[in-house]
Amino acid sequence: MKEIKYEHIVHPFPPLYSSDSRILILGSLPSVKSREQLFFYGHPQNRFWKMLSIILGETEPVTIDEKKNIILTHGLALWDTIYSCDIVGSSDSSIKNVVPTELTSIVEKTKINKIICNGKTSGKYYEKYQMNELGIKPVILPSTSPANAAFTLDRLVDIWRNEIISGE
Repeated sequence: MKEIKYEHIVHPFPPLYSSDSRILILGSLPSVKSREQLFFYGHPQNRFWKMLSIILGETEPVTIDEKKNIILTHGLALWDTIYSCDIVGSSDSSIKNVVPTELTSIVEKTKINKIICNGKTSGKYYEKYQMNELGIKPVILPSTSPANAAFTLDRLVDIWRNEIISGE
């Protein structure tokens, strides 16, 4: 029987936002691929960047600079609900010993009035650790992760579009 190997992960890169950010999109914790790249949604099968570019009418970003530009140009912000935890690989279901991220300073430095959680795990930890402090009820949307195969790219675009565009 193979031993399950937990690893203690501390979030390896900072949040992305500007003073003009109006919508904060929260993941749970960066995947192994995102941790390697030191940027959000780095797994090639994650539909986040493809979905967002369709919704915003932009060319799909490839480089980290292009990704940063699309987020900041459209008044968005990216961060995660978990600052550190023990986890097996990229498996959200294995997460334990959570230390949440600090979100208050981001909200205070921006125009953020909407929080979108990318998936149920992000929503669960936001509601547990950060919602009462911030007083902003999250919109919990289907995860763009490749593990969420039940949702096609088209379905993700349809569901996410209303929340992204209504906040723009």
